[in-house]
Amino acid sequence: MGFNGLTLGVARLHLVDGVALLRPEEQVFTAMLTGFRNQQLARNLARTTVEGRENTVKAFAAYVNTFPWHWTPAMVDEWLGDLRSLRDLKRSTIRSYSEAVRAFCHFVTDPLYEWAATCEERFGAHPVQVVHEWNTAVHAQDNESDPKKRAFTKAELHAFFAHCDDEVARIRAFGRKGWLPAFRDATLFKTAYAYGLRRNETRMLDAADFGRNPHGAEYGEFGRCQVRFGKAKKGSPPKRRGVLTVFDWAPDILDEWFTEVRPLFGTDGNPAAWPSERGLRIGYQRINSRFIAYRKALGLDDGLDCHSFRRSYVTHLIEDGWDPRFVQEQVGHEHASTTSIYTNPRELHQTGEKSQVTWSRRETEGFLSLYKLAA
Repeated sequence: MGFNGLTLGVARLHLVDGVALLRPEEQVFTAMLTGFRNQQLARNLARTTVEGRENTVKAFAAYVNTFPWHWTPAMVDEWLGDLRSLRDLKRSTIRSYSEAVRAFCHFVTDPLYEWAATCEERFGAHPVQVVHEWNTAVHAQDNESDPKKRAFTKAELHAFFAHCDDEVARIRAFGRKGWLPAFRDATLFKTAYAYGLRRNETRMLDAADFGRNPHGAEYGEFGRCQVRFGKAKKGSPPKRRGVLTVFDWAPDILDEWFTEVRPLFGTDGNPAAWPSERGLRIGYQRINSRFIAYRKALGLDDGLDCHSFRRSYVTHLIEDGWDPRFVQEQVGHEHASTTSIYTNPRELHQTGEKSQVTWSRRETEGFLSLYKLAA
């Protein structure tokens, strides 16, 4: 017995010659996703970006419980509305989700890929663009970070670094081997601040990324930090930049780490500046968990995160009178307006260049005392 003249069990749809499609709708959608992924990879986008967009499209399809050739703008409205009201997602996250669906719809409606014609022929309907300016938020400003996020005050930074060193001393006093990872993480945090680095820039440093600055011989082997994994633009490799040492105390803590402590990890053949106990280099989770634990121990608010070291670097340099253009180059911002976002309004009037960040004698001595581990 058959249905519409076809024998039961016979596939009636072929997307590729000679390949039978037993579940045509699902298999066509899967082929669309594969093509979308390949197109995004061909644009040289990061795999994490491509995978994130693909997963978002799958999530939207599951939410509306239908295939792309039946999607409508009203479905997008309902989906995004639920994401805001039920999951309370950030505006930037909502925008990235809508952008993923928009990019997918742009791909499947492009005549060059023939998906619209294929769907019309096989299902009697074709996909359309369902994400428009009138049903999604406009990216209207450069900075959309959480307004709670901020820089450390100098007092908070002193307290945080002091706590880092106190933890190393405390763990070591009990004869526990955990003092080595604690020392590593303390030095990592100080380095992130000393050079104004992003979390991943800091994590991906190798021992060979530090070197001399011919115009700053007083810093010895740590006059410059070469950042090789800076923030990448769409389709481009990570951006590189050199960051000059400006804090007198930075070479001392780095020299102690690389000459006395890091070798205790058994780092032969491991280029990573911050080796892991079990792998090549420290992971994001360890950095985040250590930071959060110290922040909570000090009673600091959650407006401080790992990126606050970078915010603090910019803020403190501008506050201490460094030329904003120099600071902009140090942190790798293309536009001065981006650098200004990191600074506090009361500090923007200070633009005179200084040859060195000026800390009071008490502050300098306090910093130096932090970087010597108690015996």
